Amino acid sequence: MLFRTAIPLALAAALAAAPAQAQTYPTKPVKLLVPFAPGGTSEVVARLVAAEMSKGLGQQMIVENKAGGAGNIAMQEAARAEPDGYTLILGHFGTLAVNPYLFAKLPYDVDKDFAPISLLAKVPNIFVVNSNVPAKNLKEFVALAKAQPGKLTYGSAGNGSAGHLAFEYLKLVAGIDVVHVPYKGTGPQITDLIGGRTDASSAGTPPLLPHIKSGKVRAIAVGTPQPLPSLPGVGTVAEQGYKGFESTQWYGLMAPAKTPQPVIKRLADEAAKATKAPAVKERFAADDAVAFGSTPAEFAAFIKAEQARWSEVVRKAKLKAD
Repeated sequence: MLFRTAIPLALAAALAAAPAQAQTYPTKPVKLLVPFAPGGTSEVVARLVAAEMSKGLGQQMIVENKAGGAGNIAMQEAARAEPDGYTLILGHFGTLAVNPYLFAKLPYDVDKDFAPISLLAKVPNIFVVNSNVPAKNLKEFVALAKAQPGKLTYGSAGNGSAGHLAFEYLKLVAGIDVVHVPYKGTGPQITDLIGGRTDASSAGTPPLLPHIKSGKVRAIAVGTPQPLPSLPGVGTVAEQGYKGFESTQWYGLMAPAKTPQPVIKRLADEAAKATKAPAVKERFAADDAVAFGSTPAEFAAFIKAEQARWSEVVRKAKLKAD
């Protein structure tokens, strides 16, 4: 009799604890891991959203950059963290939709070790060259690369990064041989691009726009289906001869698997509010980024669709992690 009574009581206690957990969370600062070096698009997105979410959560969201291994080091740390909502990670196109197919073995399982919270933003990829490269547009760059196969180089934030995949996708459709030089983050690779140690790059608009405006690098194409307001006169890859080409970066909030659903919902709700905040929308618009703020289910479905798309690019381009 005592046993039969204890089960309903335990179930009732668990159901009552769920709303209470959501109401009390968080009681201390929340760490948001960014799996790349400072200076890139990921940090811009993370810090903007974290600042707004801190207001809604009533606790500071602390952004911590942890670069290395194409984002795998930070992803492993997040996967092994206590699933209590106090360690989150900025999910990314590369770590969630590319690395599972690029690497023969990962120290985490993308589909089993993480809980999607919310898609935060999509950022256009653009293609640029050092100002000394004699190519004013994509057509001229392709012609230059074909005239000097294997001589030109392009930098990226690392193996599996959005820039790496975008440029390899371009190489595949254009039939060119340009040597990949991986860096540990967007910031370092842009520094070498400006210095002329690499010839070209593909990255999100936020870290590149200031250097385009200063004349240190030249935009030759954008990866979105439509031209960008911030880059008048720069054609899309599709417009310049490669129909159907599209490449954008995206970022979302992830938690370790088994994080309680009330905590996931609270975070998703705050993320949605943050992406609608005027300060975030204005900054995103200035960088041609689009803010989202999806539900966990919507983000999970989006990740699945992106995995299907980019696994094909990795396979067709025969890409492997170095």
